[in-house]
Amino acid sequence: MFNTFNINYRSGEPIYQQIYNEVVKEISLGLLMPQEKLATVRELATTLGINPNTVSKAYQLLEQNGYIYSAVGKGSFVADSSRKLAGLKESTMKSLEKDLKTACNLGVTRDEIDALVNKTYSTGGISNA
Repeated sequence: MFNTFNINYRSGEPIYQQIYNEVVKEISLGLLMPQEKLATVRELATTLGINPNTVSKAYQLLEQNGYIYSAVGKGSFVADSSRKLAGLKESTMKSLEKDLKTACNLGVTRDEIDALVNKTYSTGGISNA
């Protein structure tokens, strides 16, 4: 599990947020399935070489937002968030369409947009800032 995690320790984005984003991404892509058991906080922290509190913060946020659930004494599991993700994808696409129209009206070229799309996909959406 979490084979595709892409944590950028030099990014300005907090590590717990990167973990959150990666789990949501893996759920969205079907790499993590509903009811699948997640690594324990300690296991993931050890794998990533980070403080367990950082992983715990990410897991708490994931649970608050309905992406995972915890069972006392059993661990954390992927929740069935397919409807939530479908709605999020739809609203993101609408927002993206609106932003693309604005960019076109401001004179942003197709080549500039294509370059941004290619850069974003090649880095997995991770900012190198």
